Amino acid sequence: MSSPASELHQMASIGRLLAGIVHEINTPIGSVFSNNEVILRSLDMLDPLLADPTPENLARARNILATCQSLAAVDRLACDQIRSVIRGLKTFSRVDPAESKKVDINTLLRDTLKLTQAEFRKRVSVEMDFQELPEVDGYPQMLSQVFLNLLVNAAQAIDGEGRIRVSTRVEGEMVCITIADSGRGMTPQQKANAFEAGFTTKPVGEGTGLGLSIAREIVEEKHGGTIDFESEVGVGTTFTIRIPAPHTRRVQP
Repeated sequence: MSSPASELHQMASIGRLLAGIVHEINTPIGSVFSNNEVILRSLDMLDPLLADPTPENLARARNILATCQSLAAVDRLACDQIRSVIRGLKTFSRVDPAESKKVDINTLLRDTLKLTQAEFRKRVSVEMDFQELPEVDGYPQMLSQVFLNLLVNAAQAIDGEGRIRVSTRVEGEMVCITIADSGRGMTPQQKANAFEAGFTTKPVGEGTGLGLSIAREIVEEKHGGTIDFESEVGVGTTFTIRIPAPHTRRVQP
């Protein structure tokens, strides 16, 4: 089961992202409503044109039909965007069962990245390099919480425009996940204290100092894996998570 600190941090993470998520959903919904009004007016215009099917009227009708088809395609993209945000939020907020289950790390990362687009906005580009992975035994919500924390931290560490690279691969008997950013990096003192509960580099009121501490607890204690990082001031930070493959897994209850 998740610790109280983990649950509180999860709630804080959702609260921090809520405003951006609302924006991510409201924008496509606004587009759908606007397009719907245009489509309805266009359909009203079709009636008199089809009632008098002269070559000129038929040409106008075809133009109107093409406009409606174009708007419908835009609406489909808008609905796909809404669905992807909701899917990511559902994955993150789901309560995990007491028993571990098979987890597709690549799918979990994609869903979490969709959820964090509100945090990145347009100033941070995301590169993905996902290799084929075996499923691991674990707790999807907990792992999603780890990924969410690292991705949001990466975005917040970037001043202005920058880049985040997320990659996966198999290393021997381990599944390896790497999240690298082009942010400000950490000083030696910050690196030494990074995993300590209560330590944060963020301004007062913006960080709980629990994120990395909880991430290590989830990865190491709940999934029998490792989490470490490299960081250089002015260059960026790279976090690496390794989780044992199923045939070597020893998941704690």
